[in-house]
Amino acid sequence: MKLTDITPAIALTPLDGRYHAQTAELVEYLSEPALNRERMRVEVEWMIMLANGYAGNGWKPIVPGVEPLTEQEQAFLRAIPEEFGAEGIKQHAAHEAVTHHDVKAVEYYIDDQLDKAADVLGHPTQLTGLKTLVHFACTSEDINNLSTARCVKNAVERVWLPGIDAIVDLLAEQAERFRDLPLLSLTHGQPATPTTLGKELAVYVYRLNRQVGHVRAQQYLGKINGATGTFGAHLAAVPDADWIDISRTFVEDRMGLTWNPLTTQIESHDWQAELYGTMSHANRIMHNLCVDVWMYISRGVFAQVPVKGATGSSTMPHKINPIRFENAEANFEISCSLLDTLAATLVESRWQRDLTDSTTQRNIGSAIGYSVLALNNLLGGLKSIHPNEAVIARELDENWEVLGEPIQTAMRACELAGLPGMEKPYEKVKELMRGHEIGQRDVEAFIDSLAFDEATAARLKALTPATYVGDAAKLVAYDR
Repeated sequence: MKLTDITPAIALTPLDGRYHAQTAELVEYLSEPALNRERMRVEVEWMIMLANGYAGNGWKPIVPGVEPLTEQEQAFLRAIPEEFGAEGIKQHAAHEAVTHHDVKAVEYYIDDQLDKAADVLGHPTQLTGLKTLVHFACTSEDINNLSTARCVKNAVERVWLPGIDAIVDLLAEQAERFRDLPLLSLTHGQPATPTTLGKELAVYVYRLNRQVGHVRAQQYLGKINGATGTFGAHLAAVPDADWIDISRTFVEDRMGLTWNPLTTQIESHDWQAELYGTMSHANRIMHNLCVDVWMYISRGVFAQVPVKGATGSSTMPHKINPIRFENAEANFEISCSLLDTLAATLVESRWQRDLTDSTTQRNIGSAIGYSVLALNNLLGGLKSIHPNEAVIARELDENWEVLGEPIQTAMRACELAGLPGMEKPYEKVKELMRGHEIGQRDVEAFIDSLAFDEATAARLKALTPATYVGDAAKLVAYDR
């Protein structure tokens, strides 16, 4: 049995196979049929505007000889993309098999529907004679750039942003819950000034919120201006129309995008490079979070909640592997590689047009899909861990040498205030603590050996590794 003979067809990529359930929501916006449906929306809205005008021209037809469309006729046109389903996909594919051009196939598909207009509406209609208005004065990229922008905008706003919002919200809640839980820091992998678990989680909340803010503020640009961006065909056909204003109004009011007035045949894709760069950056921050949490788990700071019936290792039954974080890491990496490639290549075009962007943009769904998959893995992982407070407390109690920093800093302040015996504070503390195992008694004895004033000595003796966390708890409030 050849696998290629099996129906329905076996998925080649894991996004449409193993992980389909986690990424299926993107099919609504970033699949090939979704793009074709959006192309139809652009085409029919362009027809309606050409026939019915807009406020700027007094709601008169833009193209002479076309009568304004009735509400019923407009509803019929708008139903074409809304009812584009399994049969429509087959019909479009049949046209494309002949034309070898996906946008032309969309045009012919709309023509097919116009042939049915009188029967559907139950009376004669000018729609049956308006095939020449479909794709009027348009180049394929006029339709494609608007459709792609709308597809990406919807996918980001309705799928990707809710996914990352869920992670940020969970991290923020955990940061608040554990704002006072002391944690031994490791800088360069060595015991360092303690912090709190909440503050360390809040760092990620702050970092991610900045990137989310950039994505929410992202402009999605669009154009409709002809074969080389000059409105040449438009003016040749209808010279008295204000095509620049028509273009602006259509892109902004009908398409809900930001109008780009200056393009070649293609919209320059700079907004895509900006967006994908920001999304890639957010991926990398979350990749960093995955690595940190993985190491916290390895160190015992986080404990994992066992999943009933799950196997951690095929040979070692005791193990609970942090696979959600490992899977998230890998999928963030794949997403970043695709997003980075999109950002780097889409901003270049040979003179007024080449087709490299066309095939490149077909991978937008994969780029965002792997990020969505990673978001799901990360969220599931974060929900399955909790602090192991016994391990955290033991780590702190085993590392009293981290109090060398506050002691030598206090010595510096005392030396500046004129107290005797405080010279070379760093060197004195290093001699006591560097490379040595010390405990509370050693620290207190060292403090007693120096001529601290009474208040400073008491303040330093009151410190423990668990209480030497500065304003870490207060800083959590700044994560938003």
